[in-house]
Amino acid sequence: MKYINTFREGERIQEVYLVKSKKRAETKAGKPYANVVLQDKTGTIDAKIWDVGSAGIEEFEEMDYVFVGGDVSIFMEKPQLTIRRAKVCHEGEYNPADYLPVSEYDIEEMYTELLKFVDSVSDQDYHALLEAFFKNPEIKKAFCFHSAAKSVHHGFVGGLLEHSLSVTRNCDYFAKNYPFLNRDLLITAGMLHDIGKLKELSTFPENDYTDEGQLLGHIMMGAEWVGEEIRKIPGFSVKKGNQLKHCILAHHGELEYGSPKKPALVEALALSFADNIDAKLETWKEAMAVIPENDFGWQGYNRFLESNIRRTE
Repeated sequence: MKYINTFREGERIQEVYLVKSKKRAETKAGKPYANVVLQDKTGTIDAKIWDVGSAGIEEFEEMDYVFVGGDVSIFMEKPQLTIRRAKVCHEGEYNPADYLPVSEYDIEEMYTELLKFVDSVSDQDYHALLEAFFKNPEIKKAFCFHSAAKSVHHGFVGGLLEHSLSVTRNCDYFAKNYPFLNRDLLITAGMLHDIGKLKELSTFPENDYTDEGQLLGHIMMGAEWVGEEIRKIPGFSVKKGNQLKHCILAHHGELEYGSPKKPALVEALALSFADNIDAKLETWKEAMAVIPENDFGWQGYNRFLESNIRRTE
């Protein structure tokens, strides 16, 4: 398997890739061409079909596995593939595991650690709520397979689990370092803060926004879902439910970052920091992963980190 992250200028590629997207376009002269994004487990690459209708290029659609022949060039300082041959592959002609990016950590081990946090919550209401989510086999299956984003950070199989566990670890540290925090509320919020992403994003290989996700977003959907589960638990405190939902609604910290509410509880503030720390550091890690380890040059402005960045020497 020739992985995308190993592509170098001048190489001729003959390999099967997953078609993440395909858009028809026209040059300024009116000649049709196609913009294609190909994917494997190491990443994606922009590709072009300049000779649309060529005998060597079969018709294919998004989410098809396609045998591609083409040449690698550099455009805007990034590799780009010119597709000269394309043939749709059928089941058995490829291994799906080669095309889905997966967490570098053991998924079962991460989920086991997450369940230990469930067991550590002593509040009866919050404990029952966490068990309703994380000891549900169907939710476990989805949670372990899902990404935490379409792009930006943790956009891989197991990404939602990895991110949620990391945020919960941060929350646990904050609760130990700042004893005035309500640990049970903070841990519960950390585990559930992104639960709405199970509905906001479709599963792999699509990993794209659902209609509901586009209209409502994971914060709104997550708070609604938590509210639905709370109503199934007899005697669940209304006050505690509202405080938890507030933490979820405010976990992006600022209105301009998509939170419907700014943090009004100290646990909501702590959660927003815990989430931001993990998202930003993972974004940095993923940005550095695509450049050589001995490259200490400035990488240019990163719009998610809002800074020109480089590797530490």
